[in-house]
Amino acid sequence: MNPFKAFVINQDENRKVVSGMGTLSAEQLDAGEVTIRVHYSSINYKDALAATGAGKIIRRFPCVGGIDLCGEVVDSADARFKVGDKVIATSFDIGVAHHGGYAEYARVPAGWVVALPAGLDLFEAMALGTAGFTAALGIVRMEDNGLTPAKGPVIVTGATGGVGALAIDMLAQLGYHTVALTGKEAEGDYLKMLGAAEILLRSAIDFDKVRPLEAARWAGAVDNVGGQILHWVLASMQQAGTVASIGNAASFNINTTVFPFILRGVSLLGVDSGYMGFPTRQRVWERLATDLKPPHLAAITRTIDLDALPGAFDDFIHGRVKGRTVVRIGA
Repeated sequence: MNPFKAFVINQDENRKVVSGMGTLSAEQLDAGEVTIRVHYSSINYKDALAATGAGKIIRRFPCVGGIDLCGEVVDSADARFKVGDKVIATSFDIGVAHHGGYAEYARVPAGWVVALPAGLDLFEAMALGTAGFTAALGIVRMEDNGLTPAKGPVIVTGATGGVGALAIDMLAQLGYHTVALTGKEAEGDYLKMLGAAEILLRSAIDFDKVRPLEAARWAGAVDNVGGQILHWVLASMQQAGTVASIGNAASFNINTTVFPFILRGVSLLGVDSGYMGFPTRQRVWERLATDLKPPHLAAITRTIDLDALPGAFDDFIHGRVKGRTVVRIGA
C-alpha cells in the first residue's frame, strides 16, 4: 500500500485546531482487524465541528476526520469479513479518537464493521451515513415501544437538518402522518417533497408559555433540538406517546415536569447512535436497505471529491446546507 491521501486534523503549538490534506502510510493507520479501501464518506455537522475546531470533538491529535466510511475490505484478521467484502463503518470512535473516513484507506476494529446489506450500494450507504442510521434507530426504538401509523401523527423537530429530513422521508414512507416543525418557512416545499403532511413553524408557538400539559397532539416525536422545544413536545404528547431524543441543536438542557410521564404515560427514549452495538446495529442497517430506505435519498444528496473537503465545512457551521453531502474518495 503506497502512501495515500488523507484529511488530517491536528493542533498547532498554541493548541489551535488546524486541518488539511496530507498523506499517510499503512503503518500510520490505527489498530484494527479490518482494513478497508474507502470508497465514500460523508459530512455531518459533527465532522464540521471537528475539522474547524468550532467544537471540542476530537479526543486525540492527529486524527483523520470523518465519522462515516464505507468501502471494500483489503485485509481482514476476522473470519466475519474477507477480502473484497463491501462494508460500512460509522460512529464509535471513528473520526474523533480513531482515524476516520476522510482517507483512501482505513483500519478499524471488526466490532465496528457492518456488512453492506442487500438493497444498498456504497454510495447510498454514505448518503445515509450516521444521520440516516440515527433517524432509523429512533424510528425502530419508537416502533419497539408500540408506535404504529394508526396511533396518530408524528412530529419531527429540526426538520430541515440531515437527521430530521431523513426521518420525515422514512416516516412518510411507512405511512405515518408526519408533521415537520421548523424555523425555516422558505423550506416548506422541500419538507412537503420529503413527505411531510403538515408544516408547523416555530414562530407559531410561544415556548416561554408552555404549560405542564398541553393539548394532546402527537403519538410520536423525533426530537433533534432539545431545550424548550423538547419540553413543549413532551407536554403535547398523546396518552402513551413515545419520543425519540436524538439531538441538542438548540440546547442540551431540558426544563420539564413529570406530568407527561405520570399522567399520560409518555416514554422518552434516548437514541445513542454512536455506540449502539450488535445485533441492533445490523438490524437497523438492514431496515435502511428495505422498508426504511428513504425514497428521496438521491434528491437530497450532493457529492464532492476528497480534495474539495477543506472548503466544505464552513457552510455546515453556518447552517447553509440542507440534505446530505457524500465525499467521493476511492470510487
